Amino acid sequence: MFVGVRIWLLLLVLHTLGLAVVARTERKNVLFIMADDLRTSLGCYGDSVVKSPNIDQLASKSQVFLNAYAQQAVCAPSRTSMLTSRRPDTTRLYDFKSYWRVHSGNYTTMPQYFKSRGYFTMSVGKIFHPGVPSNFTDDYPYSWSSPAYHPASLRYEKEKMCKGEDGKLHANLLCAVNVTEQPGGTLPDLESTDEAVRLLKSRANSDVPFFLAVGFHKPHIPFRIPQEYLKLYPIDQMTLAPDPNVPKLLPPVAYNPWMDVRRREDVHKLNISFPYGPVPKDFQLRIRQHYYAAVSYVDGLVGRLLSTLDELGLAESTMVVFTSDHGWSLGEHGEWAKYSTFDVATRVPLIFYVPGVTAHRNWLGEFTFPFIDVLTKAEVSFKNDKVIRNMVELVDVFPTVSYLAGLRAPEPCPDVSFQEELCTEGDNLAYTFRHRERGEDEEAISFSQYPRPADTPQENSDLPDLKDIKVMGYSLRSWDYRYTLWLGFNPETFQVNVSDVHAGELYMLAGDPGQDKNIYSDSDHSVMRKMASLPHTASLQKRMRLQLLYLTAGMKTSRTKA
Repeated sequence: MFVGVRIWLLLLVLHTLGLAVVARTERKNVLFIMADDLRTSLGCYGDSVVKSPNIDQLASKSQVFLNAYAQQAVCAPSRTSMLTSRRPDTTRLYDFKSYWRVHSGNYTTMPQYFKSRGYFTMSVGKIFHPGVPSNFTDDYPYSWSSPAYHPASLRYEKEKMCKGEDGKLHANLLCAVNVTEQPGGTLPDLESTDEAVRLLKSRANSDVPFFLAVGFHKPHIPFRIPQEYLKLYPIDQMTLAPDPNVPKLLPPVAYNPWMDVRRREDVHKLNISFPYGPVPKDFQLRIRQHYYAAVSYVDGLVGRLLSTLDELGLAESTMVVFTSDHGWSLGEHGEWAKYSTFDVATRVPLIFYVPGVTAHRNWLGEFTFPFIDVLTKAEVSFKNDKVIRNMVELVDVFPTVSYLAGLRAPEPCPDVSFQEELCTEGDNLAYTFRHRERGEDEEAISFSQYPRPADTPQENSDLPDLKDIKVMGYSLRSWDYRYTLWLGFNPETFQVNVSDVHAGELYMLAGDPGQDKNIYSDSDHSVMRKMASLPHTASLQKRMRLQLLYLTAGMKTSRTKA
């Protein structure tokens, strides 16, 4: 009997190993899901307020990167950077007014790479930023096998669709609606989900692998969402941000005045002072309530997509990636929206479900992703089994998705890569799926940036046109620190002046996780200027790494002695 059991166990082990090998070699379908303006306000990221059972269920069968960061906290630059795996200084897109193939280089995108390798590629909703940044075509036909789909009801997003207390329609920030009363009885993300389900059904029996990208518009403002999701977050149970005040030592250049929020009718009539506000506390609570409700709304739509994979028998052959273009401040530092280099604006969810790698084959025929109705079962909880705590970046997504799907990952870019059509400025994170993380990696650093038109907040500080950029904020995030330098920038030559230091920020995260106590001193400018003597070939990332090591050497010594 024991011999039989041993043989059975040996066969099981060999079969499991075989699955792992197959998982790395067979080409997988890819379902790439991107939310808009979604910070890490998810249960699987430790948020105790939000109700996100479907995304949490996905995370429980995935590898979750707990510290993933966008390269610029605004839509078009971040999306273009992630989809080309090039940093904004390479795409040269810092605003919404250029197309990278014309403006900087004819870079291959992630979906284009899959298409060139025989995949049928499809786009639904907001993947590329629409308009000029994607040539008014969502980069079709380069990236997609068929024209990108945009929901018809999207045209109403910026119109007066929100019923106010006066009974009239307004262009409000807070815009929970009765969906049956909306044009067509629908909303953009509902339409996109319907289309994505239709496309999954159309590809279910095809021998050609697919790459389906689905971009949800929420929780981007306005919060035009089904009103029933508000009941998940009673206003008397909502709280303010833990650090709702503007930090005393925050350089003025670092502050974003959240003009897109101010321009909404319900916010505008509050007559909030420029640039620092503050927003009245009761309205802050309502903003936070609506944001969380929008997250739960998206969670239900994600659940519908995932359960469709099960229903079509695709869950065992389809890799799922879930992420966002950047975060969104909910009153932290007295700020709202994105447009900054803080964690709340740059940190994003990044979740990889890889069948046979992050989850074993389901031999009992049970669904991998049974749908959970967040409105009736919001308290369902899950545990993350596979997490990575070290820093990663959205430029890492392209090479990692490629490799895990069964393709060769693009090669690393040379130092100057404007003439290179296919390469990556990120890292292939596939090794993290094979080896358990061994703790803190001091070499793991994320690098983000943000432009400003002046040293003090202006009406165009959130989103300056290229010609108006005078200062560029470059920010390193390590395990222990966030370090940001605001440097002089020439928009005509795209050159940064490393010796022209306008301001600096340094936060020790162990005692200041919210990044409220800036310990950078103006006297540190001399150190920065000395670094200008490094060889001109030294990258800005390398310079800032060395500066950070120099500035924090004494701090680490003190921490070790303690």
